[in-house]
Amino acid sequence: MGATSQTDKLVRMANQIAAFFRSYPEEEAVAGIHKHLVAFWTPRMRERLAAHVPAAGSSLDALVVAAIREESTGPGPIRPATYDPNLLGAGASDAG
Repeated sequence: MGATSQTDKLVRMANQIAAFFRSYPEEEAVAGIHKHLVAFWTPRMRERLAAHVPAAGSSLDALVVAAIREESTGPGPIRPATYDPNLLGAGASDAG
């Protein structure tokens, strides 16, 4: 898959997330989109989408653009063991 089609897919997915949050007040929508991107998208995906913003024009929802520009304040909602293999098992249940 080429870089353009990958970027197009990211734009489409980001716009779908924005569509979900469209009924929320703007501040909550932007925060929700930002949290979703941090929680479920890889850093590379977020970087690719952010790099596309200047060329995106109207193809990228304004809520997504605002969410991309949001500063992350601390770790995302995903447990550290999920994204850091060195922490595998940290905080895991001892049941079973």
